[in-house]
Amino acid sequence: MKDITEKAAGKMVRQIKLIVFLTVVLPIVALAIFVELRFASIKDDLHFREPGARDEARMDLDSLPWSPIQGQTLYVPAYSHIYQQGGDPRLLTVTLSARNTDQAHEIVITSVRYYDTAGNELRSLVEKPLRLAPLASTEFVIEQKDKSGGSGASFILEWKAGKPVTHPVVESVMIDTNNAQGISFVRSATVLEETRPDNGNSESEQPES
Repeated sequence: MKDITEKAAGKMVRQIKLIVFLTVVLPIVALAIFVELRFASIKDDLHFREPGARDEARMDLDSLPWSPIQGQTLYVPAYSHIYQQGGDPRLLTVTLSARNTDQAHEIVITSVRYYDTAGNELRSLVEKPLRLAPLASTEFVIEQKDKSGGSGASFILEWKAGKPVTHPVVESVMIDTNNAQGISFVRSATVLEETRPDNGNSESEQPES
């Protein structure tokens, strides 16, 4: 009688474990796998999209559609690498972000040039004037494996507008997440030269020091 009772109890325990596995553990595992695959799919989708190409409000132009009355030449610091403890370089991915803050008018980015630590121009990042619609943004990426810029790399970005507009926000974002302790920081642009609208006429000015 005792053996029968123990067998029945053991069978009941196994059935309870099976029910718990089927109703709790299995759905959790399935959900975890689904979420992981979903994130991987999104990551792959973003990885294979050329930076800026997904911006519907970004458009290459053959020439300016208007006579410019406003614009700026901006200097943007970039750090292809920084130095960590022991003086070892830590390579970073650099993203140059340009955002049109005007709610009504477009701007055009006419030039983006990348320079190394010694001040040598490495390459131009735009082949044609690049239109940014109101509130549109775009970015230019220097990959982590690209060591050519060095710790003192920089961008020179020029933009123009055919009507008075609010100034765009232009920043560089540096990031590395390969190690256990990630790092990221942002640097804002500095105005080197500015053209301001003046009663329909434009005038070029150096920024006040």
